[in-house]
Amino acid sequence: MSEPSVTSAEPTERHRLPVRTLVAASIGNAIEWYDWTIYATFSIFFATQIFSAENETLALISTLATYAVAFFFRPLGGWLLGRFADLHGRRTAMLVTILLMAGGSFVIGILPTFSMVGWLAPILLLLARIAQGMSLGGEVSNASAYLAEIAPADRRGRYSSFFYISTGAAVLIASLLGALLTAVLTKDQLAAFGWRIPFLLGGVLGLVGLWLRRAMPETDQFEQNKAKAQELRHPLLTTVREHPKAVGQLIGFTLLSTLCYYTFFSALTPFATRTRGVDPNEVFVALSVGTALFVALQYPMGALSDRYGRKPQLLVWAAAIAVLIVPLSTLIRPGLGNLLVVFCVGLGLYTLMTSIAPAIMSELFPTELRGLGIGAWYNLTVATFGGTAPLVIQALGEAGLGEAFFWYVAAGAAVAFLVILTLPETKGTVLR
Repeated sequence: MSEPSVTSAEPTERHRLPVRTLVAASIGNAIEWYDWTIYATFSIFFATQIFSAENETLALISTLATYAVAFFFRPLGGWLLGRFADLHGRRTAMLVTILLMAGGSFVIGILPTFSMVGWLAPILLLLARIAQGMSLGGEVSNASAYLAEIAPADRRGRYSSFFYISTGAAVLIASLLGALLTAVLTKDQLAAFGWRIPFLLGGVLGLVGLWLRRAMPETDQFEQNKAKAQELRHPLLTTVREHPKAVGQLIGFTLLSTLCYYTFFSALTPFATRTRGVDPNEVFVALSVGTALFVALQYPMGALSDRYGRKPQLLVWAAAIAVLIVPLSTLIRPGLGNLLVVFCVGLGLYTLMTSIAPAIMSELFPTELRGLGIGAWYNLTVATFGGTAPLVIQALGEAGLGEAFFWYVAAGAAVAFLVILTLPETKGTVLR
């Protein structure tokens, strides 16, 4: 039986989710974030393979710096691929992004080591990460726009939840793979070859995602508004000139969202193991449990926003992170119970935002600017605050000031709370 057509018309009395289309739209984001996450979580194992092993601390910092540098290509990817999507369609752009990410993952998986080719190894790593950074910059904005544009007005939260259901599932796979590999391989084996396994798997998953996306329909919103997009001469400038409040709001709540993501999904793993002496396997197990909760809460939270509104949900999220993040950081120490509390509370609160992220971002901009508007400003914010998060937390930890990072996140939460207060309530509204 075929799926219902993908339109943004008002739903019938018995609405059926177009699950196949929602999975196809979200699968690219899942693969993107799987690859992005395994880089951060396995960096402690491959740092001395790609960089000189003479100074382990410097090798890890260099690996994390490469992680950060790649982030600054996300705005470029968001700008170019977002504009491409506004002109040529969301579907076509999402095929390009998944090809870039899969290719980058394959390259990292087969990289020669520093002992084999010297500085060519980190140069190739950087090039692969740049490709992945540009890819992710376009994927987030275009998949968000796609999910929001195909959704009925009163179900946009539910449709949006699939975005991070896929992301959480991918991160869960990455953390479970980490738990498995750290359990069955020694540290020497992980450094020698074990770290390559998840990257090669990411490349294979990318090819699967490409196959799933090949038959995705284009959105009605794009088809109806592509002429407007083609008429724009300076689209990036137009976002600032005609929608400055939307740009500021997007930056404000994305600041906290990206800090939450990289704190719980990436930065805490090397921080806990290197700075607090936590067993890596315990971290991966706790992260896996927290991520499973994160996935399970997405759809209920999306439905909740369709009923009670986006704004109250976002305010609770920002306020709770501001108050609780520092106390939670004191529990990052050996002991699985402590780690379970940190990851489950932190990621449970984060679902209040992630479940509706595509909806709230897409509701800020009109269709002819949606891909570019989200792509450029969301990714610039993520590059500034998310790309540097693992590097900042590691550097502070080495200096004995690791706790200061969590006060930094709390300050970001306070800023986000004030920005969210300025948002209009958009539940049930028709996209512009």
